[in-house]
Amino acid sequence: MTGVPLLSLRIGKVAPLGLCGAPSGIAKSAVTGPLTLAETGLIGDRQGDTVRHGGAEKAVHHYPFEHYTAWRSDFGQHTLLIGPGAFGENISTINLTEDTVAIGDVFALGSAVVEVSQGRQPCWKLNERFGRPDMARQVQSTGRTGWYYRVLAPGIVAPEDGLMLLERRSPDWTLRRIWRAFYIDPLNRAELAGIAALERLAEGWRGHAARRLESNRVEDWTKRLDSPGT
Repeated sequence: MTGVPLLSLRIGKVAPLGLCGAPSGIAKSAVTGPLTLAETGLIGDRQGDTVRHGGAEKAVHHYPFEHYTAWRSDFGQHTLLIGPGAFGENISTINLTEDTVAIGDVFALGSAVVEVSQGRQPCWKLNERFGRPDMARQVQSTGRTGWYYRVLAPGIVAPEDGLMLLERRSPDWTLRRIWRAFYIDPLNRAELAGIAALERLAEGWRGHAARRLESNRVEDWTKRLDSPGT
């Protein structure tokens, strides 16, 4: 997992999304020059809902480009799946996926240093983006979610840069393993306890696991996954 070049470096402005016109920064465009990566994200990148998107634990969104082949196989040709950017990602690569990337993996990205903080938890804005009422549920059920980084050291990132692996702090806790614990085997208490204690995982996700342990039940995903009014 070393020396992985960027296929695309992307930022977006807030604009109305879908039939409901919800403000969103999911439609991001490729940049041709260097950008400053600050603690809360790439300068110039915007979010329509700053409570649920962006911030220190979700500063950079990474989506594997190899997933696009699987989506085209599932749904056929779609204009959004021609090139990177369909999922609101800031960076796109090949050869890094949820199967191998783990919480706490530290990468050099240009002159910045970033750390994997959590997987992406899909929401209904993906439904609006793709014009499919089940898209968020499909992303969740397949595990083709992508992930987020926190910024350990701000710096400059250019489209010709890549990700260089520097350190693995919890290599056993791959993003795939955590996805499986949250969505496939959601009341596995041993896995939930491990997640709740996982130091380098974003605090919100550790709290999520702790609450499920305490209640011994799975929360309702409807509000997050289904578009308003459906």
